[in-house]
Amino acid sequence: MRIENLTKKYGENTVYENFSLDINEGEITCILGESGSGKTTLLSCIAGITDFVGEISGVKCSYVFQTPRLVPNLTVYNNLKLVCSDDNNIKEILDGLFIRDKRNSYPISLSGGQAQRVSLARAMLADSDIILMDEPFSSLDMKLKRDISLLYKDWQKSSAKTTLIVTHDVDEAIFFADRIIVLKDGKIAFDAVKEKISRDGIVSLLLDT
Repeated sequence: MRIENLTKKYGENTVYENFSLDINEGEITCILGESGSGKTTLLSCIAGITDFVGEISGVKCSYVFQTPRLVPNLTVYNNLKLVCSDDNNIKEILDGLFIRDKRNSYPISLSGGQAQRVSLARAMLADSDIILMDEPFSSLDMKLKRDISLLYKDWQKSSAKTTLIVTHDVDEAIFFADRIIVLKDGKIAFDAVKEKISRDGIVSLLLDT
């Protein structure tokens, strides 16, 4: 996926100006940066849910938002049926994310963590070229976050699904990423593949942003 000469403004505030980036197919890329650095805006532009100037190559996206956006009048199962007709695939995902017992529940009855797992399941089941994730594990407790993170990483490795994750957690980024990018003032301040990533270097850069 290629982003070329992206320009995005909110009124007088310029978030990006002539910003370009290539996302490698089949990899997990993590985006870090201070609050307001444009991380969520970048995902919104890629997904086509906000207007922008520039070119983003046409790809089908599935999106895990910061807060789940489930269809309230559909059960968990039927929310997933919207994107996948294969019952076996749905069952496997529900089992893997520890929410099989919620298949007939409605979103209003789910905890925040359960609803976020349904949102993740929907993204994993959708026929998409890339999965966009905006702080996808922030509502999970520590143990569940670890378990779901391991499951997703294993699933991504086997499926080779291109993934772009926005996170504020350096350790989470290092765990997931084949590549880490740090944004500062709408520009790339750091871009490295896993073999060349230094945790201390990233933390130092973030503290300086």
